[in-house]
Amino acid sequence: MKKFFPIYVRIPVLFALFFIAMEFFIDSGDRPAFIKYPMVSLILLLFLFVLIAMEVVLKATNNILNSLLTEEQRKQKEIEDELPFTETAFYKKWMQKLTRSRKIEEEGELMMDHDYDGIKELDNVLPPWWVYLFYACIAFSFIYLVRFHILGHDDQTMEFEKEMAEAKIAVEEYKKTAPDLMDKEKVTLLTDASELAAGKAIFETNCVACHRPDGGGAIGPNLTDDRWVLGGGIKNVFNTIMEGGRAGKGMVPWKEIIKPSDIQKVASYVLSLQGTNPKDGKAPEGEVWVDENAPKQEASKTATDSTKTAAKTVAIN
Repeated sequence: MKKFFPIYVRIPVLFALFFIAMEFFIDSGDRPAFIKYPMVSLILLLFLFVLIAMEVVLKATNNILNSLLTEEQRKQKEIEDELPFTETAFYKKWMQKLTRSRKIEEEGELMMDHDYDGIKELDNVLPPWWVYLFYACIAFSFIYLVRFHILGHDDQTMEFEKEMAEAKIAVEEYKKTAPDLMDKEKVTLLTDASELAAGKAIFETNCVACHRPDGGGAIGPNLTDDRWVLGGGIKNVFNTIMEGGRAGKGMVPWKEIIKPSDIQKVASYVLSLQGTNPKDGKAPEGEVWVDENAPKQEASKTATDSTKTAAKTVAIN
């Protein structure tokens, strides 16, 4: 067997199998086990050393045994070493166990009395591997029958449908809270000073060319008065930034450049500019917008005051 698997094949293959087994059974997260755990590297080196040592010992043992052989025994061993794999005793032994084949000289003992136009039949037994596989299929079918048709366990179709239903629910739950999957219907007004500061930074980077740094309006409309071209409130302002303004003359859509969570911050910052009345602001455009779904005026006033307070904090910082 050694000539079919020489030392330069045996050692790398055995070492690779051991290495794969270590990586498979040791949970090391996103890093290889031999990097995360130095002990694993030490074990791998030790295993490699043992493989090499075993090969050296086997080689020395073979040399000693060859020196003890007679000339005739040495020639016989050389002849056996030159045999092809299919002619080796190892191969023949295992093929005999797998097939239970009989020698051609024993054909007479297997001959049956059947004779069809000179065609005779041999009473060969089925190969053991085929018989055992047939028995395994019977056992499997019995277990399958009891489990799925009698006890009513989920089959592959039911398991797939349940997993898909669970995955759909998980996706919907994720969408409810995922900031970058936000849309007009889920967006809410932000009042936290840090979030408004982030919105201000984005505004100053992308919006001042058309609206001025103070929101007083240039090419674009004044953002500090109470009039809106496409409606006020967080939902309308968010949607306008996301989808763009009027076709042909309005603002371009920013959804491909700014992610939804940042658009929410910009929209909230824009609303915080209400009533700041910058110097030389652009004349009002559009119509006065009133939120018909807003709660009582006192609650609205409180929310507006909170937003303005946060905006002042941002301006001061």
